Amino acid sequence: MSDFAIARRRMVEKQVQARGITDVRVIDAMLKVPRHKFVEAALASQAYSDYPLPIGERQTISQPYIVAAMSEALQLKGDEKVLEVGSGSGYQAAILALLADQVFSVERIPALARRARLVLNQNGFSKVNIRLTDGTYGWEEEAPFEGILITAGAPEIPDSYIKQLAVGGRLVIPVGDRGSQILKRVTKLSEGDCRVENLLDCRFVPLIGAKGWESE
Repeated sequence: MSDFAIARRRMVEKQVQARGITDVRVIDAMLKVPRHKFVEAALASQAYSDYPLPIGERQTISQPYIVAAMSEALQLKGDEKVLEVGSGSGYQAAILALLADQVFSVERIPALARRARLVLNQNGFSKVNIRLTDGTYGWEEEAPFEGILITAGAPEIPDSYIKQLAVGGRLVIPVGDRGSQILKRVTKLSEGDCRVENLLDCRFVPLIGAKGWESE
C-alpha cells in the first residue's frame, strides 16, 4: 500500500469509525476517494489529518469526520438524486458520487468550480454535474432531490431547499451564526410537514447568497 493509502485507512479507523460512523457504504467511500488529490500539492501530506484545510478563496475542505457524518446523515441507498451546495474542492461530491445515483453540485466561486471539475474528472468522478451560480437557490430544474447537502453555514433554512426536497428525502444543513452552527437534518414527511433534528455542533464558512449571508 502507498503511504497515502495507509494514511487514508488510518483516517477512517481513527477519525470516522472510532467516532461512531457505522454506515458501511460511507466507510467504503471514504476508503476509496483519494482525499490528497483534492487539496493543494503542498498540503497533500496533511490531507488525512483531523482538521479542515484551506483550498483558496477563503474556503476550506471539511475535516474527514464531518464529511462522513454529513454523508451518513443523508441515509443514501444508492439510487437517489442528490444536490450538494458548495462544491469547494470537489471531495464531498466525490464521496456522494459513490453513495448516490446522480450528483448535482453548485458552486458560486468560478476558480473553485473549475478546479473541482478538473479534479473530479481526473479521478473518475465525471458523472458529478457542477453549476456555477448562487447556491442558495438550489438547482430547480433538476428537482426534486432525495438528498440535499449544504457545505456552508446558513442563518436559517432557505425555503428553496425545502421546495426542492422530495417527500421522504433528507436535507443536511449547518444553521447558526457566522462563527458556529448546529448541523441539522430535515426530513420531508409531506409537502407541508417536515421533521427537524439537531445532529451536532459544527463550524462552516458562511453560506453566501440571496437566501443566505451577504458577502463581507
